[in-house]
Amino acid sequence: MRAATRAGVRIRLAEDLPTLEPVSRFLAGVWQTPESQPPTASEVLRAFAHAGGAVHYASDGDGVAAASVLLFCSPTSLAVYSMIAAARTSDRGVGFALKQAQRAWALERGATSMVWTFDPLVSRNAHFNLAKLGASATEYTVDFYGQIDDGINGHDETDRLTAVWPLSDPHPVHLAGPDLESAELDPRPAPDGEPFSARDENGHWCRVPVDVVTMRRQDQPLAAKWRAAVRDALLPVFDAGFTATGFSRSGWYYLTRKEQS
Repeated sequence: MRAATRAGVRIRLAEDLPTLEPVSRFLAGVWQTPESQPPTASEVLRAFAHAGGAVHYASDGDGVAAASVLLFCSPTSLAVYSMIAAARTSDRGVGFALKQAQRAWALERGATSMVWTFDPLVSRNAHFNLAKLGASATEYTVDFYGQIDDGINGHDETDRLTAVWPLSDPHPVHLAGPDLESAELDPRPAPDGEPFSARDENGHWCRVPVDVVTMRRQDQPLAAKWRAAVRDALLPVFDAGFTATGFSRSGWYYLTRKEQS
């Protein structure tokens, strides 16, 4: 695969315990949990693979560089569900290569879309999912998982957006962000005192912090304020029938009505 070659990795399926165990340890490292308490244990990964799912992993000279788990949704949906995916670094294209491997595997088995969830506050994931891959976020769920005791989520509530990625013809969307001079700004400021919610003639915009994962470690109360502010801004927009169809490099979600997206 060209994406894997460009990223300097080899992507394979993990199916036996000797291969699945380092994948499980890798996921524990990414989520900053003890190896004895990984987000997905090796025996669970073994069951997923045995049930017909796909555990992909990318490797380089330093070992596992990325990993993911893919399962089928209900047969009538023709969709697959990406339970977990992570890369050691975000600057080499490894995550993109892994996603392309998932896509190829799913298309070969008749799937037409891929679904997963992600934290709306994590801007790098939002940009990857919506701008680079061309997925859309179709639903906002408050505290999806409840509290997760790891080094990424901290003590924050686990609000999630549901991403839907059309596999046969994805359309990456690159946006510059809203024109704050002409858009209708929400009078409520963000926790940093700047505008973060706006509306123009085509849809809604909402800004999130640059690096909420670091913020959670350094200032948990500030991260909680961002969670509440973004939830209050986005939840009613999704409930009104809008879909997040883009994300700008400056950190803004763009939401349009479903019939427009």
